Amino acid sequence: MTFDLQLTGKRVLVTGGARGLGAAVVDLLSRLGARVVTAALSAPKHPIDGVHYVAADLATAEGVRQTWEATTRHLGTLDILINVVGGSSAPAGGFARLDDMEWTKALDLNLMSAVRMDRTWLPAMIAQGSGVILHVTSIQRLLPLHDATIAYAAAKAALSTYSKALSKEVTPKGVRVVRVSPGWIETDAAIAFVERIASNAGTDYEGAKQQVMQGLGGIPLGRPAKPAEVADLIAFLVSPRAASISGAEYTIDGGTVPTA
Repeated sequence: MTFDLQLTGKRVLVTGGARGLGAAVVDLLSRLGARVVTAALSAPKHPIDGVHYVAADLATAEGVRQTWEATTRHLGTLDILINVVGGSSAPAGGFARLDDMEWTKALDLNLMSAVRMDRTWLPAMIAQGSGVILHVTSIQRLLPLHDATIAYAAAKAALSTYSKALSKEVTPKGVRVVRVSPGWIETDAAIAFVERIASNAGTDYEGAKQQVMQGLGGIPLGRPAKPAEVADLIAFLVSPRAASISGAEYTIDGGTVPTA
């Protein structure tokens, strides 16, 4: 007996799907038979056969419009929207290093990209009486790291609150809204980050990884999550198998957050 997620033929848009967690989500959903479009700043080095890639800056209203036009041409409307895009490029040094521009960048990428995407696609989902929207938040909404990602953490907290409010409004109209809150994910970018720490500290990768985990207050599981592990959770939550789940937020962090 197999646990079929019933995603074959589903029309899916994934934001930030060129690398990291987004790429893992795109890969899994395409293997499960979904029809996938993904938007990111640039196409991946190794595109997946059958996936349609859109180059767009989703931190801007224009990038969202470009994505809507390309996705509409390729899929028509959507069954599932997965907002993965996010991140931080802010300098270290605490709150005083973050000027208005840094705050605007963090909010546009981590909050407004999702708000704009939802606003674009929700009318059609409501009209068809079905749909799923999933937002990727972060445990930093509960455990903010003040040195460099305070604006990122605040934006993800806002995304979480917005998502809950949206679920209250649109779930009665047939559209589920769910959230996934990851901790540290061992993406290629995270690996490169740890390697830089190792080089600067004169230690090896495993030693630097332990330093990062200690900085997070410890990960009881003893390691960060793999992108594929988080993608598995996302695939289940957007599938018809999770038809009664809406408004909830699922933490996947190896036990990092003491309470959630």
